[in-house]
Amino acid sequence: MISYRGIRLGFERPRRRLETPIGAATLLLGFGEPVRVLRPGREPETLVSLYCGPTTTPAVGEHSGRLAGIEVLLAPWAAFTLLGTPQYELADRTVDPDELPHALDIGVGELSGALAALPSWEARFGLLDEVFTRWYAAGVPSSGRVVRAWAELVRSGGAIPVPRLAEKVGWSPRHLESRFREQIGLGPKAAARVLRLQRARRLLAAGRGAAETAAVCGFYDQAHLSGEFKAMTGCTPREFMAARRLPVQQVGAADRLAGEATSLVLASGASSVFSKT
Repeated sequence: MISYRGIRLGFERPRRRLETPIGAATLLLGFGEPVRVLRPGREPETLVSLYCGPTTTPAVGEHSGRLAGIEVLLAPWAAFTLLGTPQYELADRTVDPDELPHALDIGVGELSGALAALPSWEARFGLLDEVFTRWYAAGVPSSGRVVRAWAELVRSGGAIPVPRLAEKVGWSPRHLESRFREQIGLGPKAAARVLRLQRARRLLAAGRGAAETAAVCGFYDQAHLSGEFKAMTGCTPREFMAARRLPVQQVGAADRLAGEATSLVLASGASSVFSKT
């Protein structure tokens, strides 16, 4: 597990939020109010609880303004063990976790109901610890070499070349690609793109210039950074950072990762950052 975050929102108007790719899988355990999720090239999904594996594309979440639940961020390899599903089947998708083919001892909808009935976040997080410990012990173990390769990618901010990564864990690049897609959801090259982007967002949010950020993060040049940023977030770096400074971002706009620039609250009536299908 990376983190739990309790959510209880009560806005007077509907809320729309852009979520950019991060190096984690997300399990949202909803307490009753649905979220509508839009992704490029896919039909919208409206779900109370949802799972999203690692992704290279942005998503927009929409809700009525009232939302409650717990957002769980998972290391991708831990999600593979907990949910028992090859992660490449879930990459760049948002799915109902109760529809995954793995038979858990308690359904996600049932778990969400039990969490909602508890009197405090502390009690809810305690129940999650118990359930996840049980699921993890019963699940298919992730490969130690995949975990090591993922840790190396994270440590390097996506900068380590794939052949060097394969050499470090004692596999061929082709075998690393296969096992990585099974247990992470993305191949190592795609995962490295996400982690480079994540590092770039962090540096830009800290006030570093685009040219310096591109050099530090291993992009060919500023244009390469801008192109990758646009492809994976729907915005250029300049647009994203300008939007982060708008007043709407200051009201109930916690990022999914502490200290990271991962999200944008979209102003009411704003058009989507990508075309709907």
